[in-house]
Amino acid sequence: MRIKTTEAFKELILRFLARHPNEQYKPRSLARRLGIKGQREYNEFLGVLNELYQAKSVSREKRKRYAHTFPRSAQKMTGLLTVLNNGTGIVRSAESGSTGVRIGSSFLGTALDGDKVAIAVFAEQSGAAGAEGKSPGIPEGEIIRVIERGNNPVVGTVKKSRHFFYVVPDSRKVSQHILIPKGKTMGARPGERVTAVVTSWDSPDVNPEGKITEVLGAAGEVGTEIAAIAREFRLPLQFPQAVLMEAAAVPETISQSEYGIRLDFRAADTFTIDPEDAKDFDDAVSLENLPNGSYRLGVHIADVSHYVREGSALDIEALKRGTSVYLTNGVIPMLPEKLSNDICSLKEGADRLVYSVFMNISAAGVIRGYECVKSIIINKKRFTYEEAQRAVETGSGKYAQQLRNMRALSKILYARRVKEGSIDFETVETKFRFDKNGKPAEIATKVRLDSHRLVEEFMLAANRTVTRHIACRQDRKHAHPFIYRIHEPPPPGKLSDFIELVEHLGYTLNVRGGVTPGAIQKLLDDVRGKEEENLINEVAIRSMSKALYSEKNAGHFGLGFKHYTHFTSPIRRYPDLVVHRLLNEYERSVTKTRLSHLAGIIPGICEQSSDTERTAMEAERQSVKVMQTEYMKRHIGEEFSAIITGVTNFGLFVEITDYLVEGLVHVRDLEDDYYTFNEKQHFLIGKKSKRRYRLGDKIRVRLIRVNPERQQMDFILQQ
Repeated sequence: MRIKTTEAFKELILRFLARHPNEQYKPRSLARRLGIKGQREYNEFLGVLNELYQAKSVSREKRKRYAHTFPRSAQKMTGLLTVLNNGTGIVRSAESGSTGVRIGSSFLGTALDGDKVAIAVFAEQSGAAGAEGKSPGIPEGEIIRVIERGNNPVVGTVKKSRHFFYVVPDSRKVSQHILIPKGKTMGARPGERVTAVVTSWDSPDVNPEGKITEVLGAAGEVGTEIAAIAREFRLPLQFPQAVLMEAAAVPETISQSEYGIRLDFRAADTFTIDPEDAKDFDDAVSLENLPNGSYRLGVHIADVSHYVREGSALDIEALKRGTSVYLTNGVIPMLPEKLSNDICSLKEGADRLVYSVFMNISAAGVIRGYECVKSIIINKKRFTYEEAQRAVETGSGKYAQQLRNMRALSKILYARRVKEGSIDFETVETKFRFDKNGKPAEIATKVRLDSHRLVEEFMLAANRTVTRHIACRQDRKHAHPFIYRIHEPPPPGKLSDFIELVEHLGYTLNVRGGVTPGAIQKLLDDVRGKEEENLINEVAIRSMSKALYSEKNAGHFGLGFKHYTHFTSPIRRYPDLVVHRLLNEYERSVTKTRLSHLAGIIPGICEQSSDTERTAMEAERQSVKVMQTEYMKRHIGEEFSAIITGVTNFGLFVEITDYLVEGLVHVRDLEDDYYTFNEKQHFLIGKKSKRRYRLGDKIRVRLIRVNPERQQMDFILQQ
């Protein structure tokens, strides 16, 4: 081998010694292990080895044997490794805090995602913050030993070479193919999708060995790919027996004592508005018109906290799951079906326990007063969004007038919210119609109806009111720990790319004095109804910080709210369940000991809930891609209208306008000219024709290739 630079030589030596922290090597033996040949290269090696010794980066033991060492000031710790999609890792432990220690891909050794590892933290380097691939303020280190394998299943595809089987992992978190010895294949055949675990891996210079633990089916089949998503994201498909037993023991009828202590609101006209295929109904609404044009809005949320008690098996499992996951062909619920679809669900015609928020709202949309109270309701009508919309438009049918009044109030609330600085993103989602075999027969975009907006505005008002209620109880001496839904302002770097796109498309974003929700909303209003509306909305969302749960109230930038939480979906979101408990508990006097306990556990609940939410979103997005790919592979050779959503040196990312399907036009398939990439202005330009392809350009494309395993589609341009 030939090492080009001294720095590369140093990294090679350090990485090898770090992977064998308990070994000592004579120079000749070490050179042989590194593959160094020839006297000239060996002499260079000796010089570099001596430099490392002088810098105390390696130690020299008796009889001139060299070993890896760390600066005495280096901190050593143990923790759990999380490997990110870019190949780098984060090790979190009690000593490292919430940010953890970043592990570069070249310092992972043989560690895998989920392993318990020992690490050494590097000394802080001045001027390193903000370097490429690094995060300012996050310490860095390297793994020196794998303490315990996490044995997390790896999803991949079986391949066969001349002499052995191996698994090609889907995720970039595992960088090498896994060799499968004879007798460890479970009968899997080449091309099948499987899960496997690594059983031994002694050196990153060789492939890990493992065994197949489950055969999922033929690659590219819808059922196989959805199962692979569930395994890849470690979504729990079964509830533990203790959880099911606890759920089975929950009474199906409401005890008489509850009727005596709750507000009886069963006589009121209360109803739900949900998607047509919804199985769990956790929010209902009611409305009373008051004198002088004001309203009394009731938002009634399933009282899951009455059935799922803190510390129970149901509660522990709900925290672990964090959220229900809605894949395209079914749901992986947070709670067992008996609770989520029956006892807690606000089914039509049944008495149900709820937590109600009644808000007195002026004709101008100002909340003048409110009441948070546990009550009992009967859902008088289960509306789908489409049914509610027809009732509003035609004015016919039971509860049509109440729905019209609700629409009027929702428009007032919306106008006031936007006026006060809230952003209303018009995100477009896909929906599928399936055939009898469970395959997508049609892709359509979901239309956002007034009935959708009605429910959204009422839930926002309830969430905001509950948080304000808790804020009023806070004081310096006795802080009441709480879960907030926060959203910080967008990072400047991401925003600059968004501004560049906006200007390229002929629009402007006013950022004088700093970006504001109002300025972003004005832009969204300007593009409403235009062909590039979806692109700008999507890029705007990607430019934003991610909303998350926190014990600290940092406000919600996107909504323009100073106080915000999640209260309205306790059947499917764990933070909402905890908010219900806190809301009820804080109605009484709470001891300092209890407040201290809550302050200790709520940060962990917030972190877990944010993590599971991100996982659910990624899994749901992946399941949509599976169905889109399955649908599109039957349309190879057809032409589509598209918009360019990304430009790189290897091609154009495009989105099919009618189906929101994404794919790639490779540079190699642009055969009419030789194209070069202008990195600064994000366009491809033809050397002869000077034709440019830029972000936001509208084009016609033809589908030429589909890879169901990778959910990838390739297109060519049609002139």
